[in-house]
Amino acid sequence: MNGITSVLGIKYPIIQGGMGNISNAILTAAVSEAGGLGTIGAGTMAAEEVEHIIMETNKRTKKPFAVNIALSVSPNVVDILKLAVKQGVKVVTLSAGNPAPFIPKLKEAGIKVITVVASVKQAKKAEAAGADVLVAEGFEAAGINSNLETTTLALIPQIIAQVNIPVVAAGGIGDGKGLAAMLALGASGVQMGTRFIATEEAPFHEVYKQKLLQANDHETVIVGRSVGKIRRLLNTSYAGKLLEAEKQGITPDEFAELTTEDIHKKGALEGNEETGFMNGGQVSGLITDIPTVQELVERMVMEAKERLKIAEALL
Repeated sequence: MNGITSVLGIKYPIIQGGMGNISNAILTAAVSEAGGLGTIGAGTMAAEEVEHIIMETNKRTKKPFAVNIALSVSPNVVDILKLAVKQGVKVVTLSAGNPAPFIPKLKEAGIKVITVVASVKQAKKAEAAGADVLVAEGFEAAGINSNLETTTLALIPQIIAQVNIPVVAAGGIGDGKGLAAMLALGASGVQMGTRFIATEEAPFHEVYKQKLLQANDHETVIVGRSVGKIRRLLNTSYAGKLLEAEKQGITPDEFAELTTEDIHKKGALEGNEETGFMNGGQVSGLITDIPTVQELVERMVMEAKERLKIAEALL
C-alpha cells in the first residue's frame, strides 16, 4: 500500500474532486465502489441537504468516502463538520480557507483530514496543523482556482520536498499516463474532477458530457482574473459573456452574482450553455469516451503500470 491507500483505506490512489453543489450520492458511491475515494462537495448547500446525500451514499457503498468543505464558500461550515462526525464520515477535505481551526476536532473524532493547497507555504502550514494528506492543485484544474497560477508539474515536486505527509496531485490529470507521471514526481496519488464528469454514472446533463468529448486542447478559459476570483470553465457562450463583462469593467460583487451556484447548476445539471456555466479543466482535451467509473479507474491503474514500466526501460 502507498501513503494514501493505507491512510484513507482505499484500494487505488485515485480521489474524486468535490464538485461543490452538483455533488451526488450516485457518483460518489461509484468512485468508492471502484476502489477510489468518492467525494461529496458541500459547496453552499445547507447542512440538511449534505446530510441527505451522505445518508444516500451510505446506502450505496460501505467503503470510505469524503465530504469536501470549501471553508470560504460554505455558510454552514460548523454545521456540516458536526454532521460529518454524526454520520461517521471517514474523510473530510478542507479547501478554500485556513483549515487549522477545524482539524483538531475532526481528528478527535477519528476522521482523516485532507487539505487542498496551492503553494509550499500553504502545504507546510497544513502539515503543521495536523492534516493527514495534502491535495496539491495546479492551475490546470477546473472550477475555482488559486490566484498563484502554478502548474501541477512545477507544484508537486516542490511541495513533496518540503513536507512529510502524503501528497496527492490535482489539475490536468485524466488518464493512466497522468497518474504515472504524478507517481514519478513523488505524489502518492491523484485527484480528478473533470474526468469523472464524463462517466456513465455521473448524473450531469448530456450536453455537459458531450462538450467534454468534443473539447480540443484549448477548450477552457479563465474568468475572474480582473476581480481576483479565478475560475476555469469550458468555453461556452456563458463563459464568453463573463469575459466580455470583465472587459467592460465589473466589480467583485457583480462577478459573484454572475457565478452563483444556481447559475452553475443551470450549466452542469440543465445543460444550458446560454444561462449557465460548466466547470472544465485543461484535461478536457484528453477525454474521448464516457466509460463506467469502474472501467475508468481500472484502465487508469493498468495504463499507469504499463507507462511506468516503459519509462523504466528507457533509462
